[in-house]
Amino acid sequence: MTRMASTSIPAIELEQVTIALGGRFILSDVSLAVGNGEFIGVLGPNGAGKTTLMRALLGLIKPSSGHITVLGEQAIRGNPAIGYMPQLRSLAAHLTLRGWDFVASGIDGHRWGLPVLNAARRQAVAEAIDLVGATHLAQRPLGDLSGGERQRLMLAQALLGRPRLLLLDEPLISLDPHHQRVVVELVREVQQRLGIAVLFSAHELNPLLAAMDRVLYLGNGHAALGTVDQVINGPVLSRLYGSSIDVVRINQRIFVMSGGHDVERDAHMHENGHGHDHDLGHGHDHAHGQDHNPDGRRHA
Repeated sequence: MTRMASTSIPAIELEQVTIALGGRFILSDVSLAVGNGEFIGVLGPNGAGKTTLMRALLGLIKPSSGHITVLGEQAIRGNPAIGYMPQLRSLAAHLTLRGWDFVASGIDGHRWGLPVLNAARRQAVAEAIDLVGATHLAQRPLGDLSGGERQRLMLAQALLGRPRLLLLDEPLISLDPHHQRVVVELVREVQQRLGIAVLFSAHELNPLLAAMDRVLYLGNGHAALGTVDQVINGPVLSRLYGSSIDVVRINQRIFVMSGGHDVERDAHMHENGHGHDHDLGHGHDHAHGQDHNPDGRRHA
């Protein structure tokens, strides 16, 4: 697996970062660094701050204290070097759009209607669609596609402009195990081909085990970043959950248990179909561009 790249400038760095929302500390004095080319799985209980962290990296939320740098620069809104795929959103307004048009709509996502593309932008759309292996979906309407196929096109949207950092917020929600595996493998393939850093948030650890380099687990305002063995253990997770946690390994799968319940799966079942952390509500902005359209996509 890819480890932290040799460059001295990390893709992401948090220095003593505290973020408070609604009078509650989401992150408290958190320091960590993610290397260029790393695939990081982001996990934690409901409301732990997975979405809040991504929005802070996008420059949409300012920390109460501390510093956040992305690719060597202060986190700012509209950073074209970041690709962002928000939590599952309704595509009802787009079901008649062809896959090509849906991806292309991300080029100027801050404007109403489909963009008029010059040759360079048409090429960028074609390259993004090809990168995720979705050429065969380009002429089909979204309404005819499965959830996994739509996720493939949403990933293509996030890859417009060839970002150096990719933030994926719960892309596995509402997908069956087969399509979860397909999406994770696709993201890993794209990440390795482009040599970019990826933060991939999820409710369950197991779908990410074969792909991620390290895991970032959030909870109780704290963060633990390290290998699976360093982070996914009873003492560390008990601190993050604020209650006694047991970690059980069976047939190359890992289960995070509390009082006989699989806490990750229980959280997934509770959230499935809703797709929103409780730490900030329903806002979705994209890193690319200056403003956003009603479905939350933004691109440069």
